[in-house]
Amino acid sequence: MKSSKEYLQLIEQALKDKSYGSSPKELYEPISYIMSLGGKRLRPVLVLMATDFFGADIKKALHPALAVELFHNFTLVHDDIMDKAPVRRNQPTVHRKWNDSVAILSADAMMVKAYQEMCKAEAALLPALLDVFSDTAVKVCEGQQFDMNYETEIKVSIIQYLKMIELKTAVLIGGSLKIGAIVGGAREEDAQALYNFGKHIGIAFQLQDDILDVFGDEEKFGKQKGGDIIANKKTYLLLKALEMVEGNRYMKEELHQWINAPEFNPKEKVEAVTTIYNFLNVKELATKEMKKQFDKALTFLDLIPVVVSNKQELIMFAESLMVREI
Repeated sequence: MKSSKEYLQLIEQALKDKSYGSSPKELYEPISYIMSLGGKRLRPVLVLMATDFFGADIKKALHPALAVELFHNFTLVHDDIMDKAPVRRNQPTVHRKWNDSVAILSADAMMVKAYQEMCKAEAALLPALLDVFSDTAVKVCEGQQFDMNYETEIKVSIIQYLKMIELKTAVLIGGSLKIGAIVGGAREEDAQALYNFGKHIGIAFQLQDDILDVFGDEEKFGKQKGGDIIANKKTYLLLKALEMVEGNRYMKEELHQWINAPEFNPKEKVEAVTTIYNFLNVKELATKEMKKQFDKALTFLDLIPVVVSNKQELIMFAESLMVREI
């Protein structure tokens, strides 16, 4: 298998060579903008890795990989509107740079272009590829809706939360690997095992995102620090804190006051809730759950009969995702 850097170079070159359209510029400039902001290109890289994992020509997976990246960025534009997020990858979000209406329409065009890109794959593979891609897309939307529902629901369990992030975040990582596996000629059971590997890596990845939102370096992480706290997002950290303060009346009252406050100073709220998190040690508990999900992912990789060196490449890449700045 190639190195992750080589896969990334292929993706970046393909994106650099790609034209999304020119007129009307208000439709296409936001697409070029969000696609040029960089990032790890995690999902398209995983498509190429999965194809290579089964010994096939990764060039056959390039269009599906670009489709996955277009779809992922489509979801980011919409998520940022819903979350009223001001910053993405250290730059203004699309809806802030233009406006909500432009951002919605440009993102919709990205979704269509993602399907156009997927349809450039080998014709014989299209039914299977489109089935996985469409199923993944619907699940991501389900996860986003659960996420929004949980913002106003009083009682949300950690089990519900883990299912939500499985849908919103993890299935796209699993789907990326399964798409690559299909292009690579994998058996259905092996493609599904790789999907499950990716799904649990994705849950671990999102748990780390929760931790970074509160405890990460804002400049290195590229997002507003404490955004989840400000928005009362039902993250693993908040749900665990709500569970743990049940036996501490004063801390319970303080946490609920911040959650229910109609008006507040954002910086003050982030600092106060972070102090509660530190007292309850929820960062360490979230880290423990993250490791549990990562270890579960490895059990699915064990089921696939490919050379050990290929498995090691995937494990090393997955481990590198778990080493982000905190």
